[in-house]
Amino acid sequence: MFRDIQDFLMQWDQESKATLNLMDQLTNESMKQKVTPDGRSLGYLAWHLVTTLSEMPCRAGLLETDPLENTAMPENVKAMIGYYRTESARVTEAVSGNWKNENLREELDMYGERWKKGMVLMSLVLHQAHHRGQMTVLMRQAGLKVPGVYGPSHEEWAQYGMSPQE
Repeated sequence: MFRDIQDFLMQWDQESKATLNLMDQLTNESMKQKVTPDGRSLGYLAWHLVTTLSEMPCRAGLLETDPLENTAMPENVKAMIGYYRTESARVTEAVSGNWKNENLREELDMYGERWKKGMVLMSLVLHQAHHRGQMTVLMRQAGLKVPGVYGPSHEEWAQYGMSPQE
């Protein structure tokens, strides 16, 4: 749980960059990639990350409205990346403009549970990390380059003069 707005904002900047780094590797064709026929597609997961950036802050009272609530998933990955950039910046602006450190211990009704505001911010970060992990599996299946997130990817070890780890 975050207890300091600046700590969240620094982490959010890193997490957003990591997500954009993954999304920049996507192609319009790869957005259809699934693990199983009835599973979520790579495009669905990417769009889910985008829409959560307006849905969750709206539910937490950071945003008055959810502008993406009824917006269909774009078929063009560049459009999706544009939405992500916009909504990620809105999260930064909303948190820095509306919440203070002392607010982070206040509780809200979130999805039928009581969450502290600091947990809402942590959930935004963890939610992205969770789905980025899913996305990397689908990216490999689609034959895309997978960039490292919290360290080098399998393909990036050579750049460090090392053999990839098993």
